[in-house]
Amino acid sequence: MIKVGLVSLGCAKNLIDSEVMVGHLQQAGMVMTPEPELADVLIVNTCSFIDMAKKESIAAIHGAVDDREESGRRQKIIVAGCLSQRFGKELPGLMPEVDAFIGLDQITEVAPIIRGLMEGEGAQANLVTEKPQYIPDYDTPRFRLTPKTFAYVKIAEGCNHPCSFCIIPKIRGRHRSRTEDSVVREVEQLVKAGTREINLISQDTTYFGMDKWDGQRPNPRSGVDSARGESLASLLRKLNAIEGDFWVRLLYTHPAHWSDELIETIAECPKIARYIDMPLQHISDRMLKIMRRETDGAYIRDLIKRIRAGIPDIAIRTTFIVGFPGETAEDFEELLDFMRDVRFERAGVFEYSKEEGTRAYGIDGHLHHMTRKSRWHKAMALLQELAEDINQNQVGKRMKVLVEEPGIARTEWDAPDIDSSVVVDRKLPVGDFAEVTIKDWRGYDLVAAR
Repeated sequence: MIKVGLVSLGCAKNLIDSEVMVGHLQQAGMVMTPEPELADVLIVNTCSFIDMAKKESIAAIHGAVDDREESGRRQKIIVAGCLSQRFGKELPGLMPEVDAFIGLDQITEVAPIIRGLMEGEGAQANLVTEKPQYIPDYDTPRFRLTPKTFAYVKIAEGCNHPCSFCIIPKIRGRHRSRTEDSVVREVEQLVKAGTREINLISQDTTYFGMDKWDGQRPNPRSGVDSARGESLASLLRKLNAIEGDFWVRLLYTHPAHWSDELIETIAECPKIARYIDMPLQHISDRMLKIMRRETDGAYIRDLIKRIRAGIPDIAIRTTFIVGFPGETAEDFEELLDFMRDVRFERAGVFEYSKEEGTRAYGIDGHLHHMTRKSRWHKAMALLQELAEDINQNQVGKRMKVLVEEPGIARTEWDAPDIDSSVVVDRKLPVGDFAEVTIKDWRGYDLVAAR
């Protein structure tokens, strides 16, 4: 019996790929082990979105190789995921100790690949294919690696946006949506199994279904999305109709594809969490143009006003990039003023990462690393100050929370792994919703009483 170990790095989208691999391995009769030293085969599912992620992935691979050599084990090492997909031609020569490299299209073929390695003569295998086409389905074998309380559901794969800082379209290919029926059937299965929170993810969640709209570029203000075919709005209405007590949370929405119908749908569907994850990256028109974000400052400000007016008690989560090539002190101050004015309920800031293969890599105006770092610290300090004010305003309110572990819960405003928590009574049952009253706050987290 073949024992397989797995190291899963990166975002929730990568985690689903890991879950799919584990599902196929178990279906093939292989046994997963949490102890790498006991594995006949070790899979490192990598990330390479930014430089820090690449370094973490490379360190994990080198660590696995070193551990194998020190112990003398006859273990096979497979490198999977975004690093393989991005550098499929270069890695075999740079890492001759790795037994196989697989990309996104090979995650469902991992079991026969492993059998081939175990029976083969030891030659290195590079199985990565360019321009991946794979997307999961409701019946794709999958073993969840998240707690029972929540799950991620990937509704699409790939991305069509030309953002100058991003390598994702080159790694994961063009946007390709699942069908509404496929997503609905998967969510029905999860809810039936007791899952309380469904997190919809993709590279651009708001583009769901639009890739099938008669080849025309969608205009988010030109009518009803669902009248033109499947859309995120029509999908949400179908998910809201599923019986059960659960939340549906939207992650990774792009501002360019928000529509009035989507705003109305969220407002009218009580099972859709009053939470929006919408990375904006900047507000300066200059920077948005250089970043190739397909939006401008006026559009973003108007969209936020429409969302807040249309969806009562909504929490907007966003992220920004500071220190981007060409960013002036005036651009940065405009961003800080925007953050003060809008007061996002949840927000994060990234320091610009120079990535080979992106349009921004070769443009003029790259800033000194100390300037980037200084701006990041200043923006984060402002966000912390705003977060404290927002938390203070929650004191005394009655809230519904999802209890994830003894004494720890999350509100409707908090996504797993990235947002805040609520300290609650340890006697509250794990895996269920509860009503609590917020009595205090500590940093980013809230403290509640029953």
